[in-house]
Amino acid sequence: MAYPTLILLQTAQGGNPLLQFLPLLLIVGIFYFLVFMPMQRQRKQQAQMLKDLQNGNIVLTTGGIVGTIVSLNPDDTLILRIKPDNVKLQVARSAISSLVTEEKK
Repeated sequence: MAYPTLILLQTAQGGNPLLQFLPLLLIVGIFYFLVFMPMQRQRKQQAQMLKDLQNGNIVLTTGGIVGTIVSLNPDDTLILRIKPDNVKLQVARSAISSLVTEEKK
């Protein structure tokens, strides 16, 4: 004679295996929308900013140097003029972290 609690336990374990993975799938989905999508958006904005650089733009390098773009070279480098002594530096285009606007100054 089987007890009623034993029968309930046996039928409860035979549930849909997809429902067992649903919380894990929800966590992965939330993680994707909170982490990966903003990272992709930021990467696209950075690539667009690097593509749109022009002579005369004031930029900030990843090393913390602020300078004005004097020329853009075809080999993905650019020449920066650094104040106050007007020193010129050649840096890689990928070393530019952001544009400096008048509000940031």
